[in-house]
Order: sequence, then structure tokens, then C-alpha cells
Amino acid sequence: AVTLTESGGGSVQAGECLRLSCTYFANSATSYSCGWFRRAPGKEREGVAGINTDGGIMYVTSVQGRFTISQDSARTVLYLQMNNLKPEDPATYYCAIGLPTGHLLEYITYNSWGQGTQVTEGT
Repeated sequence: AVTLTESGGGSVQAGECLRLSCTYFANSATSYSCGWFRRAPGKEREGVAGINTDGGIMYVTSVQGRFTISQDSARTVLYLQMNNLKPEDPATYYCAIGLPTGHLLEYITYNSWGQGTQVTEGT
């Protein structure tokens, strides 16, 4: 299994920005998918954004145009840039890595998960 560690969570207000990071170690010679998921209290886990080594990218409709998923050139850090945060965005955000094929927003595609980083609503 791949070890993933998220960071960058915090308290935010509507309209603000935040960037989440996820460090991981994977064999650069293999193909895989990386994704960000979130779970808000009382809600189901939701796929937010995903990217694969073929360059495919997918976002859930509610974050399109506001969130951007990216990787560093060495493919050891996964980012989620979140702009214009909305009241429905606070949640625990998880990064994941998994199969090179499969739906980028479906949890079944992924087999290694981080512990999560919290994005909370500021007061």
C-alpha cells in the first residue's frame, strides 16, 4: 500500500481560498489515478476531483470552476486548490491513489487512502 499524508486544512469563510496537499510515494514507472474525496458530517463520502497518469481530470459538478487538482512534476505531491469556498465545502478531505483505469470520482477506483485533513467553517 502507498502511504499518503494530507495537509493544508483549516478554518475558512465563504469566498476564501485554501490549498490542500497530499504527499505520497509511488513507483513513477507505473500508471495510477489520484483523487480527492470529502465527507461532511452526516453525509456520504463524495469524490471531489481525480487525475490519472494519462492526464485525465474529473471534477464533481459542485466544484467545477472553483477547485483545481494538480500534481508536482515529480508526481509525489497531489494538490487541491480550492477557490471561492462555499458553505457546503467544509468537510474532511481525503486523498487517495489507486487503479489507472476506472471512474476518477468513484471510491472503488482507489486502494490507498490518507487520514484526512479538516476544512472547517470559520466564524
